[in-house]
Amino acid sequence: MNSTPNSRERYSAHLPALHLLCNLGWNFLTTAQALALRGSTREVLLRSRLIEVLQTRRYQYKGEWYPLSPSGIEQVVRELSALSLADGLMSANERLYGKLVLGITVTEFMPDGKRHQPTIPVPHCTDASANRWDMTEKLEVLSAQGAHHRTPDVVAYLNGIPLVVIEAKRPESGGSHPSKAMVQEGISQHLRNQRPDEIPNLFAYAQLLLSISQTEGRYGTTHTAAKFWAKWHEEEYDEPYMQAFKNAPLKPEVREALFEGKPASLTAYFDILWNASMQVSEQDRLLISLLTPSRLLEFLRGYVLFDRKVGKIVARYQQFFGIRALLTRISLKKPDSQGGGREGGVVWHTTGWGKSFSMVFLTK
Repeated sequence: MNSTPNSRERYSAHLPALHLLCNLGWNFLTTAQALALRGSTREVLLRSRLIEVLQTRRYQYKGEWYPLSPSGIEQVVRELSALSLADGLMSANERLYGKLVLGITVTEFMPDGKRHQPTIPVPHCTDASANRWDMTEKLEVLSAQGAHHRTPDVVAYLNGIPLVVIEAKRPESGGSHPSKAMVQEGISQHLRNQRPDEIPNLFAYAQLLLSISQTEGRYGTTHTAAKFWAKWHEEEYDEPYMQAFKNAPLKPEVREALFEGKPASLTAYFDILWNASMQVSEQDRLLISLLTPSRLLEFLRGYVLFDRKVGKIVARYQQFFGIRALLTRISLKKPDSQGGGREGGVVWHTTGWGKSFSMVFLTK
């Protein structure tokens, strides 16, 4: 078998991304399984997954904990299903984001005959294990006017909600422009697919958008202009940490699902590749940095904001790690002999660092 790296998307970006996401704790659904859970290509939610998670949610009333009633579950599902795009994609996305981070208030009738209105968290923002993490490939979505389908490469679901959309590209375009980065093509596809006549219903839910190739990865969010898609430089997870995820073996049942319906040559290629020691790529670094479940929850909760002038903003790595350092610093207190006050400090900013938005992230 030819050991030369294969630059086609499936070989270089697509399957390596699925492999890594599985090792990060995401459950792989085949395209057929995801479609069965959706019901049709018009639907983007995994409704039954959402219901499964809501059945585990509890709320407190007079010192006792209660499960959500079927009526309460239906109220949450209805709130998350009825995303109107009448006021535009950004407005729908902002309303959805509010439900994700603030929870959804439902009406429950208690055993004592009184009415209670608890607010139910949709994702559990502090315990990753209290959520369901699913991802699938080649998600075929019917366009708004029903005229055609679009098929994002990878869609990652949190509790049945399509939270992350990924376009995975080969590193180079080949042809007359062999050095052209294909990450830009992935970004262009994201921007096209958000248009009103395309599949905005998927992007009404999505909070993070990634364009990856083996040698590069960039991220943005709803309506992020191409020039503002950013790279990420990780400051917490070191190389051995990433290497461990990259080279962890797949469980046999996961491997079987991953290669179901794929050519034998593809399976043979990756059997050889994954049995050798692999180096971490730029694509891997971005996926581990942003899509490790606990990190994604942290990012979702504190590092997304909507601005009337600029639109939707997600933090860049300098803001993310800078705010973390600030929070650590102001949590420290001086000894009683020095007055016992909080520790201060200075954040050194450079032009374009995003000082104003950083202060909003800190407040959140």
